[in-house]
Amino acid sequence: MDRHRLQELLEGVREGRIDVSAGLAALETLPFVALEHTHIDTHRELRCGFPEVIFGEGKSPGELVEIAQSVVTLHRRVLATRVDEQRASALLEALPNAVHHERARMVSVGMPSANDGEGSVLVVSAGTSDGPVAEEALLTARMMGARTDAMFDVGVAGIHRLLDQSERLREANVVIVVAGMEGALASVVGGLVRQPLIAVPTSVGYGASFGGIAALLAMLNSCAAGVTVVNIDNGFGAGTSAARINALATSSRAPRRSPALS
Repeated sequence: MDRHRLQELLEGVREGRIDVSAGLAALETLPFVALEHTHIDTHRELRCGFPEVIFGEGKSPGELVEIAQSVVTLHRRVLATRVDEQRASALLEALPNAVHHERARMVSVGMPSANDGEGSVLVVSAGTSDGPVAEEALLTARMMGARTDAMFDVGVAGIHRLLDQSERLREANVVIVVAGMEGALASVVGGLVRQPLIAVPTSVGYGASFGGIAALLAMLNSCAAGVTVVNIDNGFGAGTSAARINALATSSRAPRRSPALS
């Protein structure tokens, strides 16, 4: 139930197009749906702008399917993250319109195309090995209404690859930087742009990278002002934040109506 559908429902009851009993039936699932194993937050879209996203790890295929089916019934779309092959196969079998984004380890119903959204979120990754996390961020932002673009494999080991596309950095409303190893790319990009920058450390690297802790600490200690950092490998968190910032930037640029003359 989103704000638009709730408004339509209430106006329908007021105008007599929907009887009271039908209106009550539509509201029965507010504010949550109780399954045997899960309480689905049906108010999430109304409060936060997007339905509850399903974290796939730790859920059985059966649980994941039941949750996803409930979310699709309520919201006509769904996004599941950290979905392995077994769980993805179960979702694809149960949901006719589902798409498996293998590299990002996600399954979606209702994913827009890259150019369908508003504003601009740019995802920049240091290396090809950072791709799964970068694509998770990209698809999350896209699912949440942002127009998205990407610059992959432009890390500091060949900085000319990034500088050659610096104009694209400045055109975005929000930039997400995904990097493992020593995580230096976030500081480099942070010194080139004025837009909000969200840094995502990844667990890519050799022993002393400590599973992404080295990149995390480097990004937290960036000398570039305004770098915001999310958890290790948390492309979903970065994509969500970027989409929200992008939505604010887009709405603030909308033309304002002139006051009516009396």
